[in-house]
Amino acid sequence: MSTKNEYDCAKCPGYCCSYPHIEVTREDISGLAKHFGLDYKTAETRFTKYDKDEKARGLRHRKNEHFGSACGFFDAEKRRCTVYEVRPEACRDYPYGKSCGYYQFLSWERKHQENKTWIALTNK
Repeated sequence: MSTKNEYDCAKCPGYCCSYPHIEVTREDISGLAKHFGLDYKTAETRFTKYDKDEKARGLRHRKNEHFGSACGFFDAEKRRCTVYEVRPEACRDYPYGKSCGYYQFLSWERKHQENKTWIALTNK
């Protein structure tokens, strides 16, 4: 049985970075703090916010022309994570299996649209 992933993040526009709540742990915040040369509290305040509905801390977002908003560490031009080496655990573990539903959708649409760069827009 193959354990090869059935998706390629390098060919994806970063849809998962637009999820409204990207949960972070204390270890994630510590990693970001170290990466940016900040103390824990400054990194927590600058990069995260507490979500009352989720009852957990998540990454801050900023406006994004395609998704409405996306993770503050998402480079909208390059469509890549700017802190990939120290990305939070939730991001490292995503999509929690061999396949990514969004990548499957994107691949199918690109094939049927006959456009290798087609991106579904969620914000008009």
